[in-house]
Amino acid sequence: MNCGYYSYRRISIPSFKENIKENIKGNTMLTWILHPLLLATVIYFLAEQHSRIHIKNFWTAVLVAVVYSLINLSFGLVLKLVSLPLILLSVGLFLLVINIFLLWITDKLIDNFEIEDKGTLILAAVVITITDTLLTWLF
Repeated sequence: MNCGYYSYRRISIPSFKENIKENIKGNTMLTWILHPLLLATVIYFLAEQHSRIHIKNFWTAVLVAVVYSLINLSFGLVLKLVSLPLILLSVGLFLLVINIFLLWITDKLIDNFEIEDKGTLILAAVVITITDTLLTWLF
């Protein structure tokens, strides 16, 4: 648009998500490294804040994040496909039940990671599910 001496044009500013996606776009190796590290950070912080979640150190949290991601990609995908009618009927809430089960499996597989009771397992699964969803959305 031209108004006398000054010319104005529309400037578009990408959102935060688009900016990050553009910087990481095409760099899947960075995504495969960054996603588990950020998830491990959340798991480690969750263990530090909650007395009923025990974890040896940050590298154990990285191992937990990698194992949880691998279980979620393989076994979790099969469970989600098989339970698709329940997921649809519950408007996605059954996904939380699946993620609780996957976190329980991860807890049993890794020696230096322990969640003491079912209430803590549910709380941790909710936090990890939200974080994992946000990270997937972000990357």
